[in-house]
Amino acid sequence: MILDILKYPDKGLRQECAPVKDFGPDFQAQVNNMFETMYAAPGVGLAAIQVAIFKRFLVMDVGTNEGQVIRRHPMVLANPKILSQEGEIVWEEGCLSCPDLIVAMTRSKKIEVQYQDRFGEEKTLIAEDLMAVCIQHEIDHLDGILILDKISRLKLDLYKQKLKNESEKVVVR
Repeated sequence: MILDILKYPDKGLRQECAPVKDFGPDFQAQVNNMFETMYAAPGVGLAAIQVAIFKRFLVMDVGTNEGQVIRRHPMVLANPKILSQEGEIVWEEGCLSCPDLIVAMTRSKKIEVQYQDRFGEEKTLIAEDLMAVCIQHEIDHLDGILILDKISRLKLDLYKQKLKNESEKVVVR
């Protein structure tokens, strides 16, 4: 089932997310729905908070490169915690909750993250480049932080004005 994605300025995007404790059938259904939503959007990552599930987990699929072919590589990170970060990378980031906004963000190029998989098993992952950027972006969501919080006041005002202008458009038939 495709879920509705909360859009800025929805206050739900600022909620505190509770840790995932139950990895049973309800959680599995939420995970499946989130993957379906993320792929339909389309996106490479989606935090539970973005679909009004206020639990600390995310789904992502940045794919894997196998020669000339990129294959799907869906992952679930529940209760993620970044253990270490190194290097810097600038990435043009978009966000499903901030449509039509692309921001050049500076993130850690390589991270080590501890998490639980979709069945609750503890894991550690070393992520680089796009995967590292995606994880950091989605963890920001779980902490109530949007890419809008990291841009200049001028860019934020321009984005807010764009949203206001779009909401004022009237369709005459």
